[in-house]
Amino acid sequence: MTAPLRPSRLHRLPWLILGWVCVVLGFVGVALPVLPTTPFLILAAFAFGKSAPRLKQWLLEHPIFGGPIRDWETSGAIRPRYKILACTAMALVFITSLLAGLAPVILLVQALAMGGAASFILTRPGGPGGG
Repeated sequence: MTAPLRPSRLHRLPWLILGWVCVVLGFVGVALPVLPTTPFLILAAFAFGKSAPRLKQWLLEHPIFGGPIRDWETSGAIRPRYKILACTAMALVFITSLLAGLAPVILLVQALAMGGAASFILTRPGGPGGG
């Protein structure tokens, strides 16, 4: 009988690095509204799940970010408050681009990308609190 295979440290290292990069980007996103926080922290939790379970648990238990991560992991849900924040941020970025007089092709690309992102966000289950 052989022991179960454990991923080697070398195999876990890229996941650990990705997890920390995503945590940093997520925390930067708290201060910069154009950088999304929660998607980076969800990706960090996924990466830590493959490399450092204690770090994943730390994210899941975080008093601010843990709830949205758990919602996503259990049911693919995005809380209504975060749907509103995400869509509002996208709208403000688009309005800013319009006021800045960006080229029509750039505005079209932005509208398509943000429209797709907003459609995805708005069609996810609402999680706690409905929506």
